[in-house]
Amino acid sequence: MTELELRFLKTLSLRYPTIQKASAEIINLRAILHLPKGTEHFISDIHGEYESFVHILHNASGVVRRKINDIFKDNLRKAEKDQLATLIYYPKEKLKHILQTEENPSEWYRIILYRLIEVCRNASGKYTRSKVRKMLPSDFSYVIEELLHEHHSDVNKIEYYNSIIESIIETKRAEAFIYEICVLIRRLSIDRLHIVGDIYDRGPSPDVIIETLMNYRDVDIQWGNHDVVWMGAALGSNACIASVIRMAARYDNLSTIEDNYGINLLPLAAFAMETYGDDPCKAYKPKVSCNLSDSSETLICRMHKAISVIQWKLDAQVIDRNPSFGMEAIKRLHRVDYEQGTVEIDAVKYELKDSNFPTVDPKNPYELTLEEQKVVARLNGSFLAAEKLQKHVQYLFDNGSMYLTFNSNLLIHGCIPLNKDGSFREMPILGKTYKGKALIDKFERIMRRALANRKMGICNAFEVDYFWYLWQGPDSPLFGKSKMATFEMYLVADKSVHEEIKNAYFTLRETEETCDFILKEFGLNPKGAHIVNGHTPVKWARGESPVKANGKLIVIDGGMSKSYQPITGIAGYTLIFNSYGLILAAHKPFESKKKAIEEELDISTSQTILERVAQRKRVRDTDVGLELQKQIIDLEFLLKAYRDGVIREQS
Repeated sequence: MTELELRFLKTLSLRYPTIQKASAEIINLRAILHLPKGTEHFISDIHGEYESFVHILHNASGVVRRKINDIFKDNLRKAEKDQLATLIYYPKEKLKHILQTEENPSEWYRIILYRLIEVCRNASGKYTRSKVRKMLPSDFSYVIEELLHEHHSDVNKIEYYNSIIESIIETKRAEAFIYEICVLIRRLSIDRLHIVGDIYDRGPSPDVIIETLMNYRDVDIQWGNHDVVWMGAALGSNACIASVIRMAARYDNLSTIEDNYGINLLPLAAFAMETYGDDPCKAYKPKVSCNLSDSSETLICRMHKAISVIQWKLDAQVIDRNPSFGMEAIKRLHRVDYEQGTVEIDAVKYELKDSNFPTVDPKNPYELTLEEQKVVARLNGSFLAAEKLQKHVQYLFDNGSMYLTFNSNLLIHGCIPLNKDGSFREMPILGKTYKGKALIDKFERIMRRALANRKMGICNAFEVDYFWYLWQGPDSPLFGKSKMATFEMYLVADKSVHEEIKNAYFTLRETEETCDFILKEFGLNPKGAHIVNGHTPVKWARGESPVKANGKLIVIDGGMSKSYQPITGIAGYTLIFNSYGLILAAHKPFESKKKAIEEELDISTSQTILERVAQRKRVRDTDVGLELQKQIIDLEFLLKAYRDGVIREQS
């Protein structure tokens, strides 16, 4: 035995100081390996749509309702099943709604408690008692544990079981108990939650989504480009700040910034009214229809124009600082003929829909005016001082990454940048070229270094500029297009210049050969492995399939964002990976939480089995199982050391 092995065993013996404790842990871990694999849920492109996201989370993409149907079969009417499901989704609100008309609350409590316990027992069946115990609410942990592991049909304990139920009702704790057991059922229905990017932008409540995730266990996030632009803004990137505000104005969501995150937009509003007070700013109307007064819409349009012009200037400054980005061609303001009202794009002149640029100096078009500099400085200070935003961005760093390999699946929001011949695209960073996995790892290291430096009060322009690049750079794995044609979409009517050419990945991912090539790059065995993407909405209504390369790659952006639903024809996908295989759930639009509670309307979900395994997957077949097997080997090594007298047991 080497000295290093001896040191390792001595450290391990501190946790397992006796033969009894080490052997007991081996027995426990070996038993866990034979449990069914937990259910994983994959969701992407939430885009601030809190109500839809939470409903899908609460019904576990139809898993909760399926459990109810499996347990009660024909013993309950459909109306009773609907009520039970809605109660699990929204216990506080549904309880209040039911008790307004319920004539005999005690009897209703008694019936519903028995039903909830049956559902909870079923949901907890694939977990160890220890794992379930850790999820139990502190106030009712003993009671729930007893009810889960006893049964009202057991003649020896029927009175004991019933007395617990009666006591919950008599002590007026039924409502609190129902709430806690409903939350527990939801938690047990999803063992691990994967968010494959784009929590932010378009929808109204990304902050509430983050708060929801922060109270959830076993969550991982693969950052999307709409996430990293917010992360860059929180770290002080002026270009990212401008992009975040412009997107919010475009979708009439400035309240997300101002009200939800407490960031002061008054300096921008005052500047916009003073600078563009006589300008109707028609090209900058919000993209979504909103019930705004004329004065409110006018203010948003002017703020939208003001921040758009500032963004185009700041974007150009980032490009000039970083020639390795190769983005000189997307700069537009120096190609505008301010007298003729035209812009030159690829040697062709196009008429502008709006050519009023009072803050642009044609001789130095990318220099901010003094007033614009003051606005940017005030906004920068507000973003850095926004406590809630800083907390949320820290959560994204702590629980997120550029990609994740987990249980033979590669999760990445956008793409792996490829050349047309299928080889990995190279990008120079500080004199060295990177490609494939190494490039994406390098991006993440730069991001994390930027966070560490910001905590020390250092803002390195080189580092924060990469957040902006990941937001819209041509070789960004989170964006994957030739350009973000913002200027052209706003100001040029000819749609031929609006095209954002996708990276070759989006064509080549249709082939198994490409997917296998990528999976090997990330250390996965292509046999049985998959790539899971978001980012590009699947046009289901036009016959596009989310399943590519004979099942090797699955795109789960189905349009949870309402602005995409006319294109996709649905309202989002969820991928479910349980012990029996892979299931793709397609969701119809969610009407409202109010209707779900009052009318018991669930999201209409259709499920497609993508893969079904011949033999049910167990924990031993997962990444967690591999780690447990390594722990067993270590403990067996310790056990042998105890028995050989190499390590002494501690009393």
